[in-house]
Amino acid sequence: MRDGRMRRWLRAWGYVAVEAAVSIASVVFLSLGLVLLPLMIITGGVLLMPAAVRGLHAWTDMNRRRVGVYRGEVLPPLGRVLAPGSTIDERLRSAFSRTTGREVLWLAVQALPVLFVSLVTAALPVAAVNSLAITYYWQFAPADDPVGSPYPVTSWELAATMPLVAVAYAILSIFLIPLVARLVSFVSATLLATPEKSRLAARVDALTLSRAAALDAHAAELRRIERDLHDGAQNRLVNVVMMLGIAERAQETGGDVLEPLRRAQDAATDALAGLRRTVHDIYPPILDELGLEGALASLAGRSVVPCTIETTRVGRVPAAVESASYFVVAEALTNVNKYSEGTRATVRVSRDGEVLLIEVQDDGVGGAVERPGGGLAGIRRRIEAFEGRLSLTSPVGGPTTLRAELPCGS
Repeated sequence: MRDGRMRRWLRAWGYVAVEAAVSIASVVFLSLGLVLLPLMIITGGVLLMPAAVRGLHAWTDMNRRRVGVYRGEVLPPLGRVLAPGSTIDERLRSAFSRTTGREVLWLAVQALPVLFVSLVTAALPVAAVNSLAITYYWQFAPADDPVGSPYPVTSWELAATMPLVAVAYAILSIFLIPLVARLVSFVSATLLATPEKSRLAARVDALTLSRAAALDAHAAELRRIERDLHDGAQNRLVNVVMMLGIAERAQETGGDVLEPLRRAQDAATDALAGLRRTVHDIYPPILDELGLEGALASLAGRSVVPCTIETTRVGRVPAAVESASYFVVAEALTNVNKYSEGTRATVRVSRDGEVLLIEVQDDGVGGAVERPGGGLAGIRRRIEAFEGRLSLTSPVGGPTTLRAELPCGS
């Protein structure tokens, strides 16, 4: 029991010490905000404010996780989502929301009273140790600048009272540190808790964007299918009709019929192969036959750049997610083969609860950039249709790492 109390006390002291450091950083944030606020009267301030508020959101989200871990509860961040190409007015309205006001209030409380309380409280154990040490080192201080804690120590008689002062500091720290940790964490949790109304509004925004992304992905897929049919199977079928017409005229005139029939057969075979590829690209049958892991292994086997597949407890996921994952990896490997100039690639697929994690990495030249209408933009569109997330890290010189997160249910 004594060990348990000691661990709880040390945890509380660590939390208060971290609060002191966080408060110092919050002072910097608050000062920057106060400097930036007068600039709102000019265009520069209007353009900078949304970026500054995004920084505030990131800072408060990080502290939500930290406070939630200490209190043993979840303080979910607000899913702030703005559509790409949002106007400056939309960004400003998002920046000056009610939730942002609560975060600014937390920042002010963190930067002013919490800074003082956490610094003083966290210093109590240090003061207790220092008071014991004064008993020895007071004699080395200059006569005109004696050691003082909490009063000047100028003689052995006064030095003898320092252990009592140390005991007082220790008793204060034993009782005050857990109390201050609970109080500060309660205040932070109260101010950083996202109101239900704001969470619902953010959820509606996220679903709206997800629906738009799904419609965009669907439209892009229909255009691709139409293009494949028009440029592939349709042209080949036209050739079949032409060859059959030539064969018919040859029969009427007594000419060679076999050659145009052979060419018609070849064109029909090509058209059938094109139709099969188009159907395969809509939903690969290999997913039904081998599952996601087997289908990805097949992709790796066809990759020009040697590719390794690493899967961890993936199992079966919804068919739509399997299909999206397959095409994400297929497009990523296509980019690796075309542009990376790498010697090897690795595909890692794992499952973290209700999220499917996909990571494609190559050792190529790097410098990959997402461009409108490009392959990476298509991957992002597929992932956003499932309310997933995509990140790309590709410094010049490599390596390039594409990481996708797709919700897949329980």
